[in-house]
Formats: sequence, structure tokens, C-alpha cells
Amino acid sequence: MSYLYYPGCSLKATGRAYDESLLSVCRRLGIALPAIEDWNCCGATAYMAISELKAFALCARNFALAEQQMEAGATTVDIVAPCAACFMGLNKAAHYLNDYPEIRRKITMALDAASLQYNHRVRVRHPLDLFIHDVGVENIAAQVRRPLTGLRVACYYGCQIVRPYADFDDQQDPTSMDTLMAALGAEVVDWPLKTRCCGGALTGTVPDVGQRLSHLLLSEAQRRNCDLIVTACPLCQLNLECYQEQLNRRFDSAIHITVVYFTQAMGVAMGFVARDLGLRRLFVPWPSVHAQAAAVQAAAEGGENVQG
Repeated sequence: MSYLYYPGCSLKATGRAYDESLLSVCRRLGIALPAIEDWNCCGATAYMAISELKAFALCARNFALAEQQMEAGATTVDIVAPCAACFMGLNKAAHYLNDYPEIRRKITMALDAASLQYNHRVRVRHPLDLFIHDVGVENIAAQVRRPLTGLRVACYYGCQIVRPYADFDDQQDPTSMDTLMAALGAEVVDWPLKTRCCGGALTGTVPDVGQRLSHLLLSEAQRRNCDLIVTACPLCQLNLECYQEQLNRRFDSAIHITVVYFTQAMGVAMGFVARDLGLRRLFVPWPSVHAQAAAVQAAAEGGENVQG
């Protein structure tokens, strides 16, 4: 299995725990993820809102660099993009460059100016796709050392992983994360809001709207007695975890739910030490109802090995 890693801006900043846990889990599964050399922002923020063409140019530069790193003899190169916004932005750019000749012509001119060339041999992949279809659920289950027994888990996909393109999962009812959590021993909760928007950047720009959207998700998870929400988006994780105290004050609620990246949950089940999974970065600690809670907390505080 050969892939190139596109961490994106968030995974090297506020979403660092996603980067840490993904790389730890991939090492255990025998997956090497060398980063694209000199990668740049995918343009998923202001660029996409102001000029899609410039966002496509940023993505295309990453594609061209990835092709330069392709193994000899390879016909395609898979780019693994964990961040939901990066995955959507890169995936959209790849589709548009393939489907719209005029956009392809303009982007080719931009790349020529930088002495780069893109030959359309890139495939954008999400880690969920990788784990389910390349590694296989049975192989992942074989690595479980401390099952997530006793945890009621809500899987939150957000808006962007399966939209607008459903390349590896269903747009309306994705199940890849549910399948993984069940293989780890968790009780996966039927949660109909799994693709409903968390508010995105509105929590910081139009908080009256953004915070309400986040609160709706958290309230429903609490109503269904969830112990844990797992997600695959740095912004979703931030909105659902870090604003809980503020949301409780505003909406007179008492929500206290742990929100982690799905790769952190995989790492806990595989027995990794907490520092390798970024668990110390959580605002809401790992659920105390889980049998591993004491060991995980000890590892977070003192660096003891969760594997025992």
C-alpha cells in the first residue's frame, strides 16, 4: 500500500491530535505515509469562497508535486487527506480538472508559470476509505487490545466528506465510521444527525447561528445517552468540544460529552499510550464509564503505557 500524505494546515495546528493519532494508527497497520514535499494550503477557506479557480490552482500544485514523488512504474498516486475540508477541496479540484476543459486549460497555464505539470494521475483518498477498503475491518479488529466495550458512540461525518462526491460512502447515510467503531467493540448509536452541519466557521463569525447548530447536535447525542462523539473534521471537533461550556451557559443546558477524532478512538482500542494520540489535548476527558478510563488518564498524565 503506497500513499502520499496531505496533512493540510489544520492538522499541523489546532487539529494536531488528528495528525498524531492517524500516524500512530497507520504505523501499527504497516502503512507508511510520507508527506507531499513542500505541500501548500488547499484553499478550502477564503480562496474557495472568493475564487474557486485560485483554489483549484493551489490544489493542482499539490497534485503536481505528488506526481513528482510517485514511485517508479506507478500509474497513479493516492493522496490521503484526513481533514474534511481538505479532502473536499482536493477532491473537488481533481473532479473539475478532469471534467471541465476550460478550467483545466487555465490551471495548466498557471502550473506552467511555476514550471510544474499535472498529468491527472492523482486520486484523493480519505483515511476512512483507506481503512475500510484497503486495510480491511478484519485486519483492524485483529489489532484491538482494549475494546471500547461500554461506550455508546455517535459517529459524526459532517457535511464535506461525502458531499458533493460520494466516492466511498453513502451521501445520506454514511456507515464507514460506524463499521470501524463497531469493530473496535463500541456500541454504535443510531444518530440521524450524522451529516448535519455543526455550524462550521459560523461559530466564530455569526455565533447566534453557528452555536445553535452545534448545540442541536450535542443535545441529540446527549438525549441518546452517548458517551463519545467521533468525527473526522478538525473544525467539527473544535465546535463540538471546545464550545460546550459556552453553549451550556447560552442554552441553559448541562452537556458534557467527549468529542474525539475517530483515529484517537482507534488508537485507544489498539492500546497506544495517550501522548501518541493527542488525548492530553482534550477539553473533555475520555469517558469515565469506559473500563479503560483510568489507564488512559494515567497515560495522559504520566506517560504510562496503556498497553500495560
